[in-house]
Amino acid sequence: MKNVARYILPVALCGCLCLLAACLGEKQQQQKQAPPPLVTLFAVEAKDHPYPAEYQAQTQGSKAVEVRSRVEAIIEKRMYTEGDYVKAGQLLFQLERDQYEAQAQEAAAKYENAKREWNRIRPLYEKNAVSQKDRDTALANYDSARAALRQARINLDYCQVTSPVSGFTGKEQVTPGNLVRNDSLLTYVNQTDPLYVNFAIAGPDLMRRQQLAAEKRLEYPKDKRYKARIRLLDGTMYDREGAVTFIDTRVDPATGVVKARAEFPNSDDRVMPGQYVRIYMEGDTLKNAVLIPQKCVLMTQQGTLVMVVDKDNKVTPRPVKLNVSIGNDYLVDSGLQGGERIVLEGLVKARPGQPVRVEAPKAPQGQAAPAAGK
Repeated sequence: MKNVARYILPVALCGCLCLLAACLGEKQQQQKQAPPPLVTLFAVEAKDHPYPAEYQAQTQGSKAVEVRSRVEAIIEKRMYTEGDYVKAGQLLFQLERDQYEAQAQEAAAKYENAKREWNRIRPLYEKNAVSQKDRDTALANYDSARAALRQARINLDYCQVTSPVSGFTGKEQVTPGNLVRNDSLLTYVNQTDPLYVNFAIAGPDLMRRQQLAAEKRLEYPKDKRYKARIRLLDGTMYDREGAVTFIDTRVDPATGVVKARAEFPNSDDRVMPGQYVRIYMEGDTLKNAVLIPQKCVLMTQQGTLVMVVDKDNKVTPRPVKLNVSIGNDYLVDSGLQGGERIVLEGLVKARPGQPVRVEAPKAPQGQAAPAAGK
């Protein structure tokens, strides 16, 4: 039995080794027969692209007017409903008129007396019947009385506090029955058509645009008149186009931003002052620019790379120099000229020098501002 075991053990070991070798050979054969990885490509193009800009913004009435009293008097009645829309010239507060009516009547009486005296003195002076001094005194009294009457009537009119602009009223600041003095704040009126949208442009962003323009790679709109659109807090796009009417000429030293403002029509008062919105400023154009999706780019210790696929569908890494991100894309400074195919999806499967299976190239996916109404 010992002799038999001595022969069986080597035979079994040899069989196991043969089986293992066969399995390894089969696995290598399967690997050799495995198809190249499947990737999706992006077709690189050099062409003009819009250079959209998106900023956080806040709306404001084009005229935010403080309604103040112009005389000292007691408020008799508020003539509007707080928060309602009022038209320019509409009565808002009625102030007590008695004392100012009396002052106007007194001024009118003095004016009539001075007028009669001037009408009496003037023909006498022409006949040399009165002195120059009498004539000048009568004229001065007449002019003074006329000015006093005008001021008295103005003060009387100020007892009716009207809205200087059309817009939405605010809460009353002083209730009826209280005495208000000259320049006391009574309420606010916000004119919302047109509507202002205030935003800020980061200093480096503005400098980058200026640098691209100096390199002839960016073109400003005609007369630097930018179009604007806004997205509301509920995610919808405001259906009216605005225009950027102001961009400051200096950087705020406290915040490092450049203040700007756009103007939008708002006749239906859909947008209220004080709302936060997203504003899209449009008009700049990148000339003959190369934009690639950000997910095409590999960040390595040696720099940024893309995987270029040649006409034989073989992969070659290529260094690229990037400029600024625009939406989900990068603006390429060097490394790509247009006409190349680069790996978009399946980047981890692509190996330098190895072939790949190619799906249909995808069109450029530059992220401009969403279309209005979408």
